[in-house]
Amino acid sequence: MAMTEADGRKHHIGVKAGEVGRYVLLPGDPDRVERIAKRFDNPRFVAQRREYVTWSGELDGVTVSCTSTGIGCPSAAIAVEELHSLGTDTFLRVGTSGSMQSHIKPGSIGVISGAIRDEGTSRHYLPLEFPAVADLDVTIALRDAAAASGHPWHLGVAQSKDSFYGQHEPERMPIADDLARRWKAWMAGGAICSEMEAATIFIVAATLRARAGGAMLILGNPEQRPMTKDEEAACDVDRVIDASVDGLRRLIAADRARGASTTPIAMGGKA
Repeated sequence: MAMTEADGRKHHIGVKAGEVGRYVLLPGDPDRVERIAKRFDNPRFVAQRREYVTWSGELDGVTVSCTSTGIGCPSAAIAVEELHSLGTDTFLRVGTSGSMQSHIKPGSIGVISGAIRDEGTSRHYLPLEFPAVADLDVTIALRDAAAASGHPWHLGVAQSKDSFYGQHEPERMPIADDLARRWKAWMAGGAICSEMEAATIFIVAATLRARAGGAMLILGNPEQRPMTKDEEAACDVDRVIDASVDGLRRLIAADRARGASTTPIAMGGKA
């Protein structure tokens, strides 16, 4: 049971029952929450506590929400746990990431089908042998939205890491050789991008019998060369925000078509 204060608000995210929907978009950056929520009908501020900012609204008549997770897997796990205890069972990670393939253009949308568990939080839930896999229905909805966006897009595996500078400045780390070896392996395996939350979101969702997926704006390049001005101009976060909101609309429509509930569920229940 997620920790709850005397006023009914969850200990970390500061949200109480009835303030969020079944469907929640999860950016990392608190400053992006209002920006995303402006795509909703009747957007309204719900709460702000620590790194967690929450807004709610409606899409096609269904209550939806957006909550920031902050940077990294520990805080993302808390957000998923506490939102789920309020009835949320569908989580869509939306954020930015670094490219891991030379053929992927900066500004592309990456739809995440699974994540490399190169982080520590998810190990407190399930052994490493258990894969961090996105929900198929969520992934299909995001894939179709990315394809309809008119922007370059890719479907594939992300690397979820704990250290930003371990990726960007590996040569100065005492374990530089190991970091380089592992990065080369992830690239050889076809990973499309590197980010910091997806693996834990997918694993926590699995333990809760919830659904999770993700879409990322892919920036930079695996060789760490500076982006050109044209590449920088293409890296507009609105690309992935618009695709994610469209994907959520498509998911809501698919849920309705199969007769699933679009309202928050009782804790531990199923759609």
